[in-house]
Amino acid sequence: MHSNSSRTYTFVRSLALSFMLALACRAGYAQQVTSDVANFYPLLDAYAGKRSPSLSYLAKDWKHTEKWRKVGRAKLQELLAFEPEKAPLNTEILSTTKRDGYTQYLVRYNLNALQKTEAFLLVPDNLTKPTPAVIALHDHGGFYYFGKEKHTYTDNQPDILKAYVQDLYEGRYYADELAKRGFVVLCPDAIYFGSQKINPAQLVNSKGYFEKVEGVEESERIRTFNKQVAGLNEVAMNKTILASGTTWLGIIAQNDRVAVDFLLSRPEVDPERIGCVGLSLGGLRSTYLFGLDPRIKTGVVAAFSTTYEEMLQQHAHHTWMMYVPRQNEFLDLPDVASLNAPRPLMVMNCRQDKLFSIAGMQAAEQKLAGVYSRMKAPDKFTARYYDEPHSMTIEMQEDAMAWLEKWLK
Repeated sequence: MHSNSSRTYTFVRSLALSFMLALACRAGYAQQVTSDVANFYPLLDAYAGKRSPSLSYLAKDWKHTEKWRKVGRAKLQELLAFEPEKAPLNTEILSTTKRDGYTQYLVRYNLNALQKTEAFLLVPDNLTKPTPAVIALHDHGGFYYFGKEKHTYTDNQPDILKAYVQDLYEGRYYADELAKRGFVVLCPDAIYFGSQKINPAQLVNSKGYFEKVEGVEESERIRTFNKQVAGLNEVAMNKTILASGTTWLGIIAQNDRVAVDFLLSRPEVDPERIGCVGLSLGGLRSTYLFGLDPRIKTGVVAAFSTTYEEMLQQHAHHTWMMYVPRQNEFLDLPDVASLNAPRPLMVMNCRQDKLFSIAGMQAAEQKLAGVYSRMKAPDKFTARYYDEPHSMTIEMQEDAMAWLEKWLK
């Protein structure tokens, strides 16, 4: 009798323990963190968290700011890994168009011994002395067929471009607005966009592109190019760039720095008053141009501000153009912009932006505010938030222009 009771007790206890274990496992499963990389997130998050960016201005008490700046820029250039053979600009003016209050020049110039690009140069009327200049850096948006045309007015625009500008910029071409307000403006094409876009005729497999666009109207042809040629080949492009020993962002950053060289070649430009501005990929370009080039006196970054840490769980799904191997070991994204502190910097964030988390925006703001505060120049940095999706609305454009006017005029 006693033995049977003991066996019954043991059985009930075992059943209860099994039930509790099942509940615990289920609760543990429910509490697991979800991410874009599922079960691999803990591994990558733990690895990234092993160390903080060692060359951040906030990493330690840097006794000599200029030495820190020099070391940080040198390391960043090393990681970007693009040092092509230089070449003279050899500027060509391809067309000249007189517009209301300014003249629009379509120009072509050498970026290095291997690359050329085209750009719009906007020169205000009635200049009597060198004037402030702004480099306006175009976005990505999965729209590769055009680059500079996405924020610079052109004649005979296809409907797909008009709709794009309406969606991201509320229908206004902010580069032209800057020119009307007295700035010389340069709008260069980045590699893979506009005049530097991929040529489907030279692809090993164009996936029937030419058959698909034969006889179709212009907007549909552009849409097909964006999705089925340029979009599909971003992965192959980045793999090939890495295999060649460089980085996509390294090419972009070198190209954008030549834009400063170009402006300095123009008699209309005051070399001590050059700024940069851009949305999305243009914001990333503005971050690196501002951080790397001391000739840039002020910068505006729109809708591209976060930290690597806050991207790892859900928001590392951006264009291949932004990733630089090992950069996080030395410099976080806001650390890049800080390399030009305490030069004036404005960061504009969109609260409804699905590409970045609010936590990431705020973490980047905290880092940059900390740097400017430590440099005793808190008034030269501002981060603003707009209740908008990923875009650069007219309100944001007005704030950006006011910032540029404040620090360049």
